[in-house]
Amino acid sequence: MQKLLLDSVTYNVAIPLPLDSQKQTLVFLHDSLGCVELWRDFPIQLAQRTNCNVVIYDRQGYGKSDPFTIAHRDRDYLAKEAHTLNTILTALKLTSCILFGHSDGGSIALLAASFYPTTFKAIITEGAHVFVENETLQGILTAKEAYKTTNLKQKLERYHGTKTEAVFTLWTETWLSKEFQDWDITKELKRIQCPSLIIQGAQDEYGTNKQVEAIVNYSSSKHTEAYIIPNIGHSPHKECPNLVLEKVSEFIANLQ
Repeated sequence: MQKLLLDSVTYNVAIPLPLDSQKQTLVFLHDSLGCVELWRDFPIQLAQRTNCNVVIYDRQGYGKSDPFTIAHRDRDYLAKEAHTLNTILTALKLTSCILFGHSDGGSIALLAASFYPTTFKAIITEGAHVFVENETLQGILTAKEAYKTTNLKQKLERYHGTKTEAVFTLWTETWLSKEFQDWDITKELKRIQCPSLIIQGAQDEYGTNKQVEAIVNYSSSKHTEAYIIPNIGHSPHKECPNLVLEKVSEFIANLQ
C-alpha cells in the first residue's frame, strides 16, 4: 500500500506486484460500497494470467483513503471521479492502462474513456449503469433495509471504519433522490473509442440487460463486446471468478 496526496486528499493505492514499464496496467475501480481489500485476490489472479501490472485504489471516502469532505453528492459525482482517476494515473506515471470497473466503478470507467478517448488501452465493466432503472432503485431500497436489519453495517465497518455511515448514505440518498432520477450518460458513450468488454449477470439485482444494450449501441468503439452470464447477480468476479478470469484474459490477449 502507498499513499498518494492530490489536491489535499490522500488516496490509498495498492500496487501488489512490481511495476514493469513494458507491461500494460490493469486499474481496478471498486463499486459503491467497495474498496481495495474487497477485491480480494481477483486483481492479482487476473494480472498473473494476462502478464499485466495491477493498480487498485480507494476513492475518497472509502477504505483507507481520506474521508469525504462533502455531505451531499451532485448528479455528476461519477464524472468527477472519472477526472480524478485520470489525475491519479498521471501522478503515478502510468500509461497503456486497461480499466476494470465494477458497478459505480464501471460507470466511472465508461466516463473516463469518453472524456479521454485516446488515453486508455481498453475498458472492462461489470454491472455498470448508464441510466437509472426501477430495478436499480429497488435494489438500493433492499440494501437500505438490510443495513437497518442485518449485520451489513458491521461488515462494511471492517473496511470503511468510521466512514461507513457516509459511504452508505451518500450512495443510497444520491440514487434515490428526485434530482438523480433522470441521470443518463448514454450520450457521453459516443466518444468511447477503445475496445470494451461489458459484463453483466443476467440476474443482476441492480439493473437489467438494457444497460449493456445501451453501452454497446452508443459506443463508437469498433470492438464493444457484451458478455451476459446466466444465473449470476451484480458481482460476477465474486460469484463466478473463473468464468470472468477466462473471458477477460481472452479479451486482453486479443487487444491490438
